[in-house]
Amino acid sequence: RVALLTGCVQKEISPQINESTIRILNRHGVEVVVSKKIRCCGSLAHHLGKNDDAHQDFINNINTWYDDYIKGNLDAILSNTSGCGTTMKDYGFIFRDNKEMKKKAKKISELTQDVSEYLNDNLKLNFKIKDKKYKIAYHSACSMQHGQKVHDQPMMLLNKTKNEIMEVPEGHICCGSAGTYNILQTEIAKQLLKNKVSNIENLKPDFISTGNIGCITQISNGTKTPILHTIEILDWYTGGPKPKILQKI
Repeated sequence: RVALLTGCVQKEISPQINESTIRILNRHGVEVVVSKKIRCCGSLAHHLGKNDDAHQDFINNINTWYDDYIKGNLDAILSNTSGCGTTMKDYGFIFRDNKEMKKKAKKISELTQDVSEYLNDNLKLNFKIKDKKYKIAYHSACSMQHGQKVHDQPMMLLNKTKNEIMEVPEGHICCGSAGTYNILQTEIAKQLLKNKVSNIENLKPDFISTGNIGCITQISNGTKTPILHTIEILDWYTGGPKPKILQKI
């Protein structure tokens, strides 16, 4: 039984990502719970230095999930938004000096995994190989590869689709999204986007895969090449519907 943090931005602008996540987990025997008590992970307020607002969300989420964990109703907490996952994995560090929250926060961080980590390490996915082969460029979100040190797992899963999976050149450099960075530092963000899109388009991919809604939104502003969440592709290749954004290819 796993809890899913759906991401406050993601569930509004790309609800299909959460739908794909729940489908693939359910199809492979995993019960998914989305608690109504869980609020925003606190990342955006945290990035902006709004510590009081951020800590209210942190404490609410930690207490809610910890109660479920103590009752034996929680084996893992999954994030399909890597910016959120990075912050959740930091809860333990953030509250390291707080006597009341220290133990709970540490446990919640330990339970938190990116959905690609969980799928790769815990489940044997039932892949259904397609006749057509695609060239897929994998963009490793900064919050994923640098924040969580999760880089290989998504590509290992994508490789099981038997498509050509390509790493983006200079993939360690940001696309310019970076939470609120593209709003606060628009000129630098635009240059980062331009460089990222150039590196992607040089690969001539059929579509782009990544694990963070911020990157999807940012990169889609600079290229006509379809971009979607890795989980949407994995859902499709394990029995789910073909993503709408790929219907024409």
